[in-house]
Amino acid sequence: MEVALRTLMYTNNELALEKVFKTAQGRPVLKEFNFSLQKGEKLGLMGETGSGKTTLLKIIAGLVQPTSGNVYFQQKKVEGPDEVLLPGHPKIGYLSQHFELLNNYFVHEILDMHEKIEHRDAANIYQICKIDHLLNRKTNELSGGERQRIALAKTLISNPSMILLDEPFSNLDGINRKIIQTVVNDIFKEKNLSCIMVAHNPGELLSWADRLMILKEGAVVQLDTPQRIMATPLNTYVADIIGKTL
Repeated sequence: MEVALRTLMYTNNELALEKVFKTAQGRPVLKEFNFSLQKGEKLGLMGETGSGKTTLLKIIAGLVQPTSGNVYFQQKKVEGPDEVLLPGHPKIGYLSQHFELLNNYFVHEILDMHEKIEHRDAANIYQICKIDHLLNRKTNELSGGERQRIALAKTLISNPSMILLDEPFSNLDGINRKIIQTVVNDIFKEKNLSCIMVAHNPGELLSWADRLMILKEGAVVQLDTPQRIMATPLNTYVADIIGKTL
């Protein structure tokens, strides 16, 4: 009966979290998360530092083991590092602000290692990410914005169904920030990918996200469309996070 109910609940959703709880050093980091995401939906994730945003993304990606509860992606359980030899779900792309590119390699060598789609489709992604002119450059010759776009392209050519972006615009100057924002917008016009994106700047999410989730101390404070949250923030914490004065 429990399995049948779960299947009925999650049939129309690509991602579902069921009673996901996480502790670290004896304190709760995530407090019994129940949440679902539809195919192609874009979710913006905001909250103060330490609210659990990165931990949530890593649990969804299969990179961190929840203390209890389960994550289901395309109706199958996402196994964490305690359950598999190589952690990380093959169809969920995770890009952290602390990404790394192998040093002193040609860009095309890095990308060839991760390309799991037709080459012409990969070439289209390189064009969208504005890196097609960088393929014969070495990674140690790149700017921070160029490296970020290459890391994003590397994630996309691994053929994910869902992308998790953890502050992709951080550590970038204004010009590169606008380029990456344009790239992200173009990608989701081109491909029907589900996405969860963390950002501190509300302007990077409010016009992009289908829904916005606000976290505080590992719990959801408000989850709604950006328009409704902007119009009626639940409390002063939410208002401060989205940059609105009550």
